Amino acid sequence: MKKCPFCAEEIQDEAIKCKHCGEFLFDLPNQPVAQAKLPWYFSTTFIVIALCSVGPLALPLIWWRPRTSLAWKVGLSIGILAISWALYIVTLESLHSIEEYYKLLESL
Repeated sequence: MKKCPFCAEEIQDEAIKCKHCGEFLFDLPNQPVAQAKLPWYFSTTFIVIALCSVGPLALPLIWWRPRTSLAWKVGLSIGILAISWALYIVTLESLHSIEEYYKLLESL
């Protein structure tokens, strides 16, 4: 016999649900197994590939991922948006520089 961690009543050692309070009893080793059954698109590898491919369009994958804390979600979103904006500005500057280079070549 063991005690229920929720109501402290005695229950069978093999019990998976307390007959007194109705709470399910999960062992810590069983929890990672339940977490491993997440859909494939919540895997870290897929999210990194999606972010590298489509940038901020992959942010919903981070926000819908159940294992990521709110602080990480906010931090990653701000970081990804800042990097995307910086790359956008750099791209515009590069296009402007190329345009100036071609104007210089035409004037020669």
